Amino acid sequence: MPAESVLGLQWGDEGKGKIVDLLAQNADYVVRYHGGNNAGHTVVLGEKKFFFRLIPSGIFHKRSTAIIANGVVLDPEVLIGEMDILEAEGVNLKKKLIISPRCHLILPYHKELDIAYENARGKHKLGTTKRGIGPAYSDKVSYNGIRVYDLLNWADFAEKFRFQAKIKNKVLKTFGVKPVNINSALNKLKKQRTRILPYVKDTFEILNDAIADRKKILFEGAHGIMLDLDWSPYPFATASNTVVGSVNTGSGLPINKLGNVIGIVKAFTSRVGEGPLPTELHGRLADSIRERGGEYGTTTGRPRRIGWLDLEAVRFSCKINNVNEIVITKLDILSGLLELKICIGYMLNGRKIHYSECGYKELAKVKPLYKKFSGWMDDISGIRKFSRLPKECKEYLNYIGKFLGVKIKFVSVGAERNANVKY
Repeated sequence: MPAESVLGLQWGDEGKGKIVDLLAQNADYVVRYHGGNNAGHTVVLGEKKFFFRLIPSGIFHKRSTAIIANGVVLDPEVLIGEMDILEAEGVNLKKKLIISPRCHLILPYHKELDIAYENARGKHKLGTTKRGIGPAYSDKVSYNGIRVYDLLNWADFAEKFRFQAKIKNKVLKTFGVKPVNINSALNKLKKQRTRILPYVKDTFEILNDAIADRKKILFEGAHGIMLDLDWSPYPFATASNTVVGSVNTGSGLPINKLGNVIGIVKAFTSRVGEGPLPTELHGRLADSIRERGGEYGTTTGRPRRIGWLDLEAVRFSCKINNVNEIVITKLDILSGLLELKICIGYMLNGRKIHYSECGYKELAKVKPLYKKFSGWMDDISGIRKFSRLPKECKEYLNYIGKFLGVKIKFVSVGAERNANVKY
């Protein structure tokens, strides 16, 4: 299939980075098409770990070209930092990286506004990453955004930046936040501009020509479906749409050209930030899973909240995205537990309720319906064949596939590229 999309089907942190890196070995193009540097994907190569927030995870493969498409909001400083890391590893970015001129920029005042708004909410904070993502998207939809395209003409860019920064500084002063130094910011942006512009090209024609030439394209979802701007328990959401339809709006590829949708499901649930999490665990069990799984935000370093696998939410994600296959990750982290639970539905006020019926208030009140499973004691991280998995482990996996009605492509049992079990 010439075009595939990899989506996280939960609240993020499903292990998409590893799976994209694995699948990208056969891809001509790997594409980020939404979100910004509030997403963090981890790639493990031998003894080294690499953390990407903007550049697609598949860039290390010789065959793959990385595209940052128009739906991404771009922080120049973060982008250049990732470029420095890759160049230090010997990656020739001039042959490997393309950036859409339609990407909106995250500018210094966006980050300060994010902090100001979150502080102002007090106990009602949303738990944003404070990276300026929301304010940048807000400017985009209110016609106040500044794009990579505007960097092509420095005089025009500087004029637009000064106008917007003066407005934003008034808001920052209202919230007691130090205003942005406009001249200093412009001097820094001018230097960043010279680094970024050589990689700017029209990505629309590149992707559509690639499809016509039957080249392989892999689209990398940045955030979990449960954080989608429209389909999350809003306002506990990210600022972009994460469902598969955003491949079209975020890259220009017609959605009917997408041949396969691969959903990533972590064997348990986690999320960073505030908002309802129906299967959330507390105490020693949650702490144990968090520590064993290294469940700390790639972007923020914040400890992730932990819960049992929520198949009611995952089933919704499979339906809305027409998921063809799933990959189950971090199964090895559950080894050693005597009992496991899977949420198979919600109850609210004495009746069964679906995820799609819930706003954030309902989702905070639902009572999960659980199916219990016996755990397994064996370390499964070295296993590569399904037949060698413990019986209890097979039962856990088989139930997931049957409940969702979706084929399991393979199962990840470790962070390394080859730590996988074919189902």
